[in-house]
Amino acid sequence: MNDQNTQMKAVVIPEFGEAEVLREAATRVPEPGPGQVSIDVAYAGANFAEVLYRRGVVDVPLPFVPGIEVSGRIRAVGEGVVGLAPGQPVAALTIVDGGGYAEVVVTHAGLAAPLEDGPNLDLVTAAALPSNSTTAFLVLDKVARLAPGESVLVHAAAGGVGSQLGQVARLLGAGRVVGTVGSPAKVEVARGFGYDEVFLRDQVADAGDFDVVVDMVGGPARQASLDRLAPLGRLVVMGNASGAEDVGISANELWFSNKTVSGFNLAAYSAVHPEDAGRALRRAAQATHEGTLRIQVETLPLSQVVEAHKRIESGSTTGKLVLKV
Repeated sequence: MNDQNTQMKAVVIPEFGEAEVLREAATRVPEPGPGQVSIDVAYAGANFAEVLYRRGVVDVPLPFVPGIEVSGRIRAVGEGVVGLAPGQPVAALTIVDGGGYAEVVVTHAGLAAPLEDGPNLDLVTAAALPSNSTTAFLVLDKVARLAPGESVLVHAAAGGVGSQLGQVARLLGAGRVVGTVGSPAKVEVARGFGYDEVFLRDQVADAGDFDVVVDMVGGPARQASLDRLAPLGRLVVMGNASGAEDVGISANELWFSNKTVSGFNLAAYSAVHPEDAGRALRRAAQATHEGTLRIQVETLPLSQVVEAHKRIESGSTTGKLVLKV
């Protein structure tokens, strides 16, 4: 910090473009408003969502500080905030307004989860929780309404959110849990995250039918997901990592086949239901603390944010990349 703690270091998107547009800059330290907290950031998760911001796929005002999740310690609390205090370690979603790629960030108090001391949940691991693990609980529990014994298929099973969906499906009592991956090198990685079977994505027709399918890939995987739904099956759409053209879904086909398609966007959900999102985050933090939810984390310094974005875009990552702020 400098200038009597009024300025901080941040990574900004000054213009939309490739990873190289990301720049380090000095910005003003934010202050929490009513119902908010500010956090001294220790680590920030690196996510495909931030790639979309940088590309201009998501409309954000420029210059923009990306960063949808962090870990760190409470710096200050706004009016009306209870249960959180300065110095307290937390994991937090910063997805509504961004700002996580910085030394200090402000977010809704309901989106911050206090951390318990323990060997399974340090600040590095905690930075990988808020987006992917929270999403996994919300998608399977609240959106798909997964029932005990039901079967689940997850695309991109070795990725950040895919690594959590298989494990959370188990915690919620699923029966058969199957993943797909884009390359043979990722098959064993996905198996390590609790999947019974792992298929290459273009071989998913051999996987059978499922009660719940979660697709964040899009393109051919989306139509394949519909084809794999059992009667009364539910497809949850939560991304388009392939960058493919949108896939049209016939309402009449859903009617005749007794299938359901739902969408889930964590940013939009957290903006409207911060307390619900926060409860899911705290649930994920507790499971990680207890050792029933495993997160594979790789750390890079914030100065290597360009490299982190390139690796995410290439699809070469497994588990989660976290930036040390």
